[in-house]
Amino acid sequence: MQRQQFIRTLLASALSAVAALSAAPSQAQDAWPNKTIRFVVPYPPGGPTDLMARLLQGELQTKLGVTVMVDNKGGAGGNLGSAEVAKQAPADGYTLLLAASGPMAVNPTLYRSMTFNPQTDLVPVIQLSSFPLVLEVNPKTGIKSLKELVAALKDNKRQDLSFASAGNGTPQHLAGELFNSLQDLKMPHIPYRGAGPALNDVLGGQVNVMFDILGSSLPYIQSGKLTPLAVTSAKRVPALPDVPTMAEAGMPGYEFTGWHGIAMRSGTPPAIVDKLNSTLNAIFAQPEFRKKWEAIGTPVVAGSAAQFGELIRTETVRLGKLVKNSGVTLD
Repeated sequence: MQRQQFIRTLLASALSAVAALSAAPSQAQDAWPNKTIRFVVPYPPGGPTDLMARLLQGELQTKLGVTVMVDNKGGAGGNLGSAEVAKQAPADGYTLLLAASGPMAVNPTLYRSMTFNPQTDLVPVIQLSSFPLVLEVNPKTGIKSLKELVAALKDNKRQDLSFASAGNGTPQHLAGELFNSLQDLKMPHIPYRGAGPALNDVLGGQVNVMFDILGSSLPYIQSGKLTPLAVTSAKRVPALPDVPTMAEAGMPGYEFTGWHGIAMRSGTPPAIVDKLNSTLNAIFAQPEFRKKWEAIGTPVVAGSAAQFGELIRTETVRLGKLVKNSGVTLD
């Protein structure tokens, strides 16, 4: 009798242990977050991607109640930082990626080989931006319009005209390649390790042309340190109402926008993805934050994780074609 009671007690203890183990992942998800979150930006400090992360950092800390640490991991057109999240970070929701259109949709075509697959190794959380770029020149060039720039390039007498970008495959680079292809030009491309260093050299006159994200260049345009020639969107932007679109300035058919979002490592529990998505949508619903976000040159996008995933899939096809047409490939 005592033996039977002992066996029943032992079985009950084992079942309780199994039940506790089964509940542990669910409880961990319910408790998320309860420690510091690392927010990886796959570009150096000072660029527009970094600016977006810094704006979100404080809001996420307030909403989630934990420290959010921005960690810049630049290199290889955004691949290094993105690969770290996709392949090395635990799938526990404590590492976020500021996912840019370059590494997410351009680089799979641009690079001959990549250490990660954006569509299988990362899970989309939310789209953050859809932004135009502004074609700008250093005022020392004396160029004041798109037509003047095209004429100077076709004249072949201006050896000082090359365009800077945040790196091969970045929006700044592809916008310039589209410009070259539509006008049958060969304006040289000077890639940098991030938009910040590229913009600094345009301001300094080491390179004289750039297609840049509006938010980072706007203060220099307003102060007269850069001359805007056109914006790459289909419509004019409120921050520069007097600056024409590329089509209005004399290049019909030109339209180019970039985008950003947030992703995490594939395998992250759906409950965590859903919670982060709803938190970010709540942040973007705040009127004061929306004003800050729009001030950096991009409208609020937000939406569902599924919508961002669909954007990644369609843009991989669209931007991949542009890369192939440019003829640029990287190891």
